[in-house]
Amino acid sequence: MTTPVRRRQSASPEPTIVPMARLADRVLSGEIVLPKYQRAFVWGPHQILELLDSVLRNYPIGSLLLWETTEQLASEETVAGLVVEPPRPNRPIRYILDGQQRLASVIGALHGGAGVWDILYDLQEDRFFHRTPETPTAAHLVPMQAVSEASSLFGQVAELPVGLRDRAARLYEQFANYLVPVVTLNHVSAEESARVFVRINSTGTTMNIVDVARAGTWSPDFDLKDEIESLLQVLDAKDYGRVDTKTMLRTIAVAAGFGFSAKDIYRLRELDKPRLREAVGTVAKAAERAVDFLSTQIRTPNAEALPYYNQFAVLVEVFRQLPKPSSPQYGALRRWFWLTASGEYFKGWSETQMGLDLQAITAFAQGHAAEIDTVAALPRSALWRRSAFSRRNAPSKLLALILAYEDPLDLLSGQRIDVGKALSWQNDKEFHHFFPRAFLRSHGIGGTRANVCGNLVMLSSVSNIWVSDRPPSRYLRDLADLDGEEALLQRLRSCLVEEEAYQAALRDDYDTFLRVRSETLHRRLMQLIGPAAESPNSGGAGPLSGADETGLGFEDDLLSDEPVDRDSAD
Repeated sequence: MTTPVRRRQSASPEPTIVPMARLADRVLSGEIVLPKYQRAFVWGPHQILELLDSVLRNYPIGSLLLWETTEQLASEETVAGLVVEPPRPNRPIRYILDGQQRLASVIGALHGGAGVWDILYDLQEDRFFHRTPETPTAAHLVPMQAVSEASSLFGQVAELPVGLRDRAARLYEQFANYLVPVVTLNHVSAEESARVFVRINSTGTTMNIVDVARAGTWSPDFDLKDEIESLLQVLDAKDYGRVDTKTMLRTIAVAAGFGFSAKDIYRLRELDKPRLREAVGTVAKAAERAVDFLSTQIRTPNAEALPYYNQFAVLVEVFRQLPKPSSPQYGALRRWFWLTASGEYFKGWSETQMGLDLQAITAFAQGHAAEIDTVAALPRSALWRRSAFSRRNAPSKLLALILAYEDPLDLLSGQRIDVGKALSWQNDKEFHHFFPRAFLRSHGIGGTRANVCGNLVMLSSVSNIWVSDRPPSRYLRDLADLDGEEALLQRLRSCLVEEEAYQAALRDDYDTFLRVRSETLHRRLMQLIGPAAESPNSGGAGPLSGADETGLGFEDDLLSDEPVDRDSAD
């Protein structure tokens, strides 16, 4: 009887022990390369120094994982800012699947020298540190680039005491001979190697969602990074600036039939490449229409002026489902924008809210609803009295947009202010505290109460300097004397400062001014929100949250919308 032959299972890959310096050389020569689906280098300066210290003290730093194949894939052309040789055709290539951050750190330290790679080792204090403009030149401060060249290193330390020369020799020997285990995978496809990369990098330190989506959808003929870049170039072509890549991923995920959430973004990995490309193509057309709407109907000259990037994601989906809104629908979109910009709705955009918003978009696009139904709460005038002014928070962006909508006149010259320049937020010279902070400080009113949105107006840089820190009673009377009080009142009204607030300012009465100005800003915002505020199908008519009343929480960075995980390891 013939005994059946049992199929031998393939053994697990065995690690080999390789000097780290040799691995670095192989990366620079193109023998070991970074596949395109790898995430960007994310380590900070402190992590780089800690790794170098671990190598010097012979601490273990973990193994590296490579994938060997003759298949030549798109790969990165630089590592640690250094140009690497292209892979040689028809030769086995090893792609880095795990260990990029560690390997790039050693390469940058030994062969770089600029910026974060300008690292020194202090032989006297036995420590690594980054060079600063104040760092002196001294023989005992060894540039790490010198460690890769024995003649350079030992020439520098030749006159030092024997103990420091011995320490330099130990530094050289350790980096030349430090060994790391390397595991090499064979006989796997390009797609499978990308899946391995996602799996090993999704445990421990969480990857950036963009990197996960990119690696999970990657193939030799498809790179999600390139597709996102093509979408961002749509914004570039409109001279609109850029939103972040996570926002663009949201638009792709919902166009692909999923939704806006992180879970939906991860589901992009389920799609074949034709469906992904189709989703990207439809998003590109819708993004053009969204930019046109924001530029012409909201008057946002660039993406940076948006209170929340998540608003852009919703608008792209609206214009994907509804390419040509009617005039009443455009009005509803404007009202939706002002309502959702006036609170923290998009700052805490939950998965449940995303699902409800998608349903509301579809109902609106199909003509089943006259407004985009939202549970965003209506604002209160306290928003302007209690929200700090900062180029990075939503209430300040909202204030700037409302002021820009009025075509404000400069208080000194009477000329229209360049609101596009102001809304670019390149600096804050186009804004000025109506009650200067120095004046308020001299009257016992500190920065928190002085630097609120209700105390800000748009001014040209020249007028800003002219007003300086003078009391409002003085500079306003000077302005009235120059061109007459009626002309001044007209300019103030264009800045949403009504006569009652003006009279309070002439008395240097900050409390009354701030209350009246806040009420004016609130009325104008409610006019922009319009009938949506009273609509029975709008959640905006519901009770306000405590955050709306107190203004708490508005200080956070608005452009992130949700925190994005930053990798701290490979």
